Amino acid sequence: LCNCSAVGSASAAECNGTTGQCPCLDGYAGLRCESCAEGFYPERRSQRCRPCGCSPAGSSSAQCDDSGKCQCKVGVTDLKCDRCSDGYYRFNETTCEPCQCNNHSKTCDSLTGTCLHCQENTEGNHCELCKEGFYRSTHPAHACHRCPCSTVASTGTCRIQPGEAAPRCDKCKTGYTGPNCNRCDNGYYNSDSICVRCKCNGNVDPARSPSVCKPESGECVGCLYHTAGFHCEECEDGYVRDPEGTNCTKKEDTLGPETGEFTTSAPNASKATSFSTAVINSTLSPTTIQTIFPISSSDNSTSAFADVSWTQFNIIILTVIIIVVVLLMGFVGAVYMYREYQNRKLNAPFWTIELKEDNISFSSYHDSIPNADVSGLLEDDGNEVTPNGQLTLTTPMHNYKA
Repeated sequence: LCNCSAVGSASAAECNGTTGQCPCLDGYAGLRCESCAEGFYPERRSQRCRPCGCSPAGSSSAQCDDSGKCQCKVGVTDLKCDRCSDGYYRFNETTCEPCQCNNHSKTCDSLTGTCLHCQENTEGNHCELCKEGFYRSTHPAHACHRCPCSTVASTGTCRIQPGEAAPRCDKCKTGYTGPNCNRCDNGYYNSDSICVRCKCNGNVDPARSPSVCKPESGECVGCLYHTAGFHCEECEDGYVRDPEGTNCTKKEDTLGPETGEFTTSAPNASKATSFSTAVINSTLSPTTIQTIFPISSSDNSTSAFADVSWTQFNIIILTVIIIVVVLLMGFVGAVYMYREYQNRKLNAPFWTIELKEDNISFSSYHDSIPNADVSGLLEDDGNEVTPNGQLTLTTPMHNYKA
């Protein structure tokens, strides 16, 4: 009997009469076609031989195990060895190529080789670049470090210039300067860690004072046009704002000399007094001239009104108020002390007894109560009070008056 496999042989009843070899179907082998040929594996459910289908480029052999998994080359994976494993790309006739990610990633796109999930703050097709806001040190093996540049003061990016060890910020924002954009530029000052433009009301020349104001406080430096103050907002001593409120002009307290002379005379004066005057501007009114040159009835006296600033006026008023308050407090304290003194006198002992050889006298401590009732001071039935306020003490042997 041939006894050929009903599944793997072409005919179960026919076989070679000499060797007994059954005619096997494709994928089957063995004398009775009971096993799978090379490149085939038995399917578990039906026990039929299925082709392994291993990729010739990715597998090292056409044979596969009972699960159908092929033996893959290095860098190749999957059931049929037809896909590059992690860290490799570009599946070809030979094998997969390793990813080029500069040791900052272990995976890349299996077709293009673009690195995926770059680590240590790197980016790029091959993780060869630093992310925005990071820089790579001069040593190639060093990872990317964060730039010492604030996004408030700069773009946040930096790089190391040739021959330098420390990075420089690429571009500082307006008002900031320095390698790390951490200092205020000329014309700006530090206000709560933010550079703010100097406020000098246009009275500082940057050509003369490049910093314009002090970078730590904002106080203006080099005020021009006779201005002064923290922000050059005031006029210097001896100068006032012009009517338009823009420029500081010199006060015209006195007038300059003139070649002409004025003669003023007082009533009943026998002699004229002459004096030099100033050049009178045509813009001055007669009222102004009269104010500057007041004429009095006395020959030897002239009066001039001194200008008192508003600040001086306020100081004078404040001083007067303080003096008045101090005087009022002193007056109230004196009244209080006097009343305290009076209360002490009222609370003192009212009667004083004076003992002499032949009498006993009582006197009032307070003159304000002359007619006090002294009856009852001495417990004696013989005591009498006279109309004049004296107390008569009667005893069997002596009479006492008080």
